Amino acid sequence: MSKIPDKHREAFREEANELLTELEDALLELEETPGDTELIGRVFRAMHTIKGSGAMFGFEDIAAFTHEIETVFDQVRNGKMAVSKQLIDLTLAARDQIRSMLGGKSVDVVRAGEIVAAFKNMLPGEKGREEVAPVPSATKKEDAQTLHPATYRIRFRPAKTILMTGTNPLGLLEEIRQLGKCAIIAQTDTVPTLSDINPEECSTYWDIVLTTDKGINAVKDVFIFVEDGSELKIDVIDDGGRLDRDSDYKKIGEILIERGDLSKDDLERILAAQKRIGELLVESGVVDQGHIQAALVEQQHVKEIRKERQAAESISSIRVPSEKLDKLVDLVGELVTVQARLSQTAASGNDARLISLAEEVERLTAELRDNTMNIRMLPIGTTFTKFRRLVRDLSSELGKEIEMTTDGAETELDKTVIEKLNDPLVHLIRNSIDHGIEPPDVREAAGKPRMGTVHLAASHSGAYVLIQIKDDGKGLDPEVIRAKAIEKGLITADADVPEKDLFALILTPGFSTAKTITNVSGRGVGMDVVKRAIDALRGTIEIASEKGKGSTITLKIPLTLAIIEGLLVKIAENYFVIPLSVVKECVELTREDIAAAHGRDLANVRGQLVPYIPLRNRFSVDGEPPAIEQIVIVESEDNRVGFVVDQVIGEHQTVLKSLGKFYKHIEGISGATILGDGTVALILDIPKLIRAVEQENVVV
Repeated sequence: MSKIPDKHREAFREEANELLTELEDALLELEETPGDTELIGRVFRAMHTIKGSGAMFGFEDIAAFTHEIETVFDQVRNGKMAVSKQLIDLTLAARDQIRSMLGGKSVDVVRAGEIVAAFKNMLPGEKGREEVAPVPSATKKEDAQTLHPATYRIRFRPAKTILMTGTNPLGLLEEIRQLGKCAIIAQTDTVPTLSDINPEECSTYWDIVLTTDKGINAVKDVFIFVEDGSELKIDVIDDGGRLDRDSDYKKIGEILIERGDLSKDDLERILAAQKRIGELLVESGVVDQGHIQAALVEQQHVKEIRKERQAAESISSIRVPSEKLDKLVDLVGELVTVQARLSQTAASGNDARLISLAEEVERLTAELRDNTMNIRMLPIGTTFTKFRRLVRDLSSELGKEIEMTTDGAETELDKTVIEKLNDPLVHLIRNSIDHGIEPPDVREAAGKPRMGTVHLAASHSGAYVLIQIKDDGKGLDPEVIRAKAIEKGLITADADVPEKDLFALILTPGFSTAKTITNVSGRGVGMDVVKRAIDALRGTIEIASEKGKGSTITLKIPLTLAIIEGLLVKIAENYFVIPLSVVKECVELTREDIAAAHGRDLANVRGQLVPYIPLRNRFSVDGEPPAIEQIVIVESEDNRVGFVVDQVIGEHQTVLKSLGKFYKHIEGISGATILGDGTVALILDIPKLIRAVEQENVVV
């Protein structure tokens, strides 16, 4: 047997991992709705694809292992077995086993054998096992056609008396339009002459071509109340590409024969004249013009549907390794820097053609940058979905009843940000389940439903995404946190600390209010890890809680870590960048304003006192400041703070570059960028600067 190329095996691993994610989602949904045949079909197809592809690409162990699970779900699919919690638990364990096999880790052969044996014992008729009750037929959905769009040819000839019963056929046709893409042709060959027409009778009938994923029963339901006395014929003419992959479709003559508008003998006789069939049919009078039009519409409709399907399939099959995408982003970042240099060079000269060219390059670079950033954007729902399994397993381990709900799963974030968010969110959800949600009996005694809820929500807020983790548990007890903080020396016994700041203390290293240490929590690690991870993402974390009602943790995360819009400022010969998303306004600071503050770093901005940080002093920049300085006022963590600089240059597309390992721990600097002339500008970490100054009691 020839060796399978590594690239093909890697492609299988990628596909199999996607299928395992799909499998886990389907199983968790199936646990909630065990009679859903569509979900059962999803599970079976995932297993079947993994088995078939695994055997093809040399993963015989995975193929053999998956075969046993597929066999059981084939029984479930055919209504010979019911979905149970035991089956879901076992299949989730099998899914984890397959993932281990894919990762090339040393496989627990004993565990794999136990899983296979358990699946075999579940099969009906196996020794030592009672016959499993079949799935009640009432819970089954209409048919497998709900899974794929199909195209139907419909002829609807209503009873002549349909108008007299109070039914308008046009209403039925409008219902058909709601089911999907359709074309409707009114046939008038049976309409009598004006002298013979009866205005109370319906003499028109309709030919319809409909593409829908709702299934044939949904089509029949439209006509359910007028079926008696009407002529209704529904044929499947395209099955959604499951059997016929060819984009060509039947010829006009074949369609007319299938419709019953033309006999085969008439067609052969007409074709013998060796003229175009459309002309011959009209000339011969064998087929009415309306029927020919209906056949042409059907032919064109099916061709368009197949063309759209093939285009969609070809697009969805494109795979790009994340390394290539990261390289593209790096190159776009370099291009942005070069473009800034070109614009600066053009502005310093008087060549109109060069200025025009620089503006065009700037426009194209901005468009390329935005499109590249969009390619990296992924819906955060892909991360949310992973946590359903975590909530299920952890609540079972702790003997609690918990459901997870989500909102805003379609909210998009840079893939790098999503990857780095995984661990912090795991910590927060585990804490909500362990510390927040009470056991069912305790909840019931407190007048709450036995089942607790952990709610994950995401939404856009300017250049940020807000992620909320909310639970309806016991909430945080401010007095317990205060006592623990005093014990650890974080605050004094007589300190008047606002509740919001008190809650923020649980983010400090080693802080835990858990009375016992468990496998889940209580060692004082976790929340400080969350804090560090969110800080690394240039984000913020806010905690709100009400004792007895629950807690809400809000993460504010930047959309991307690659390129941001910044405000370029200057102090002496040094350049700095402030993220534009936090900047609110810029005001002047004169010597008179400084004198009026009597030594305090406060500015009067339209009657409101705003504290400011003189960056020249903060960064020990030598030299005298200009007579009129600039205050850049930002809003961070609900605080309005100013940063005093010599000069505000203007907006700047900032390509983020990480600092070397010798500089990465410098407080208040999150990175650097390269300006058009090659100068390095440092990017300010606004929240850290403010916190550092607050701790030094410089800003009150």
